[in-house]
Amino acid sequence: MTVQAPTVDVAAVQARTVRTLVVSQAVGAVGVTIGVATASLLARDISGSESMAGLAQTFQVLGTAGAAFVLARLMRRRGRRLGLVTGYLLGAAGAVLAVVAGVIDSMAVLLLGALLLGATTAANSGSRYAATDLAPEETRARALSVVVWATTIGAVAGPNLTGAGAALARVVGIPELTGGFAIGAVALVLAAGWLAVFLRPDPLLLAQAAAPLDDDHGHSRSWSRFTSTVRDVPAVGAAVVAMACAHAAMVTVMIMTPLHMEHGGAHLHLIGFVISLHVLGMFAFSPLVGAAADRWGRPPVLISGGVTLLVSLVLCGSAPEGSSWQIFTGLFLLGLGWSFATVAASTIIADRTPISARTDVQGTSDMAMALTAAGGGALAGVIVEGFGYPVLAVFAALLAGAVVVAGVVTRRSH
Repeated sequence: MTVQAPTVDVAAVQARTVRTLVVSQAVGAVGVTIGVATASLLARDISGSESMAGLAQTFQVLGTAGAAFVLARLMRRRGRRLGLVTGYLLGAAGAVLAVVAGVIDSMAVLLLGALLLGATTAANSGSRYAATDLAPEETRARALSVVVWATTIGAVAGPNLTGAGAALARVVGIPELTGGFAIGAVALVLAAGWLAVFLRPDPLLLAQAAAPLDDDHGHSRSWSRFTSTVRDVPAVGAAVVAMACAHAAMVTVMIMTPLHMEHGGAHLHLIGFVISLHVLGMFAFSPLVGAAADRWGRPPVLISGGVTLLVSLVLCGSAPEGSSWQIFTGLFLLGLGWSFATVAASTIIADRTPISARTDVQGTSDMAMALTAAGGGALAGVIVEGFGYPVLAVFAALLAGAVVVAGVVTRRSH
């Protein structure tokens, strides 16, 4: 029996969807970032070991990878709204567990909380795809990029609420380092509630209803739908590789830059300013990147992203320890190159993936991003300790080169 698409004003629904996602993305990003400044310190204090301070971040990245895959399957069956709400609520539960971990001094509870917090990052990433479900191809990149841009609000506000979190902790009688997580839990519940009320009608379910004859490739499993799509549409596979490599290149260099600067005697406020410039490059210009992708095409923007990453890594690799114009410019361009590559590759995936396999491919690509980031982060410390920061930049340049190659593949396939 053929399912008839509901009679709705699709353009109006699309505009309302983007507005709803912008708000949830901004609020949800606060929940993601507010605990970043204190997570490693809390892990160190609970474990009593500097070497275990990074475990909280590692578990959060692993949680992101797992949640990206699980939430994609949920969204395929029940729509974007339920999947995104579930992701934010799992993240809120993780933030609450982080508070509990600080109160009872339990590393195991903290790591479980960090794992659940990863679902928030997966939900934030999934939001950018929700913005494309009903968007026409000529404006799809702009719709996606506006939702990416909204992350800037939370990314800037979150870490700056650390002081407020400490004040709250003193008032309610919990450890100071857990106050940020308490605020984050509230922000995530608010984001979930906002989506539950206003993300109606569900954009993915509406898109599925409008395309009832879309080929399901004869597969019932998510991985099979992903591999079948990549085999049939090489541009999708290239976009997944590009997004994962760009993310890994960005993360590996970004996380070791503060150490490189500190070795040269750079003050903490300068290190913070460099990271702020980097975050600015990642998110602030994404609407312009999306407009460029709509006007000139996704492949040229993807290739430009890879080239920008390469330029940034040349600057970073040549930067002396401490503060320098090379490190300031290099970190900004590292974020900007990531923005170019991520917006373009994400839009290619949205453009070229059949509706029946859309969430499976999108979820798997986000899982690949998280896993490559985890692997790159683990290798970064080893490379810097054994060979130095410039060699790390060379390693990341190989990943950036793969982004350029993937962009060429998408252009030929297109």
